Amino acid sequence: MAPEVKVYALSTCIHCKNAKAYLDECGVHYDCVHVDLLTGDERKAMIEEVKKLNPSVSFPTLVIGGRVLVGFDKDKVNEALKG
Repeated sequence: MAPEVKVYALSTCIHCKNAKAYLDECGVHYDCVHVDLLTGDERKAMIEEVKKLNPSVSFPTLVIGGRVLVGFDKDKVNEALKG
């Protein structure tokens, strides 16, 4: 079974776009949240969620099978996808 994948991204971030494009290329199903498109309390709550995973709150932050990856690195993504 494929690991659960969640992507915290910014709609304007090229690294976020590259990470999503790579996951698409690999045929990986993932949930993506564009944090910059949220507003008000929903945005504050999502930033707190990201902060728990990645204290520097940088993007993309990927969670693959419970493993947190900060930034986009194909090798690390592949490793995490293998479990």
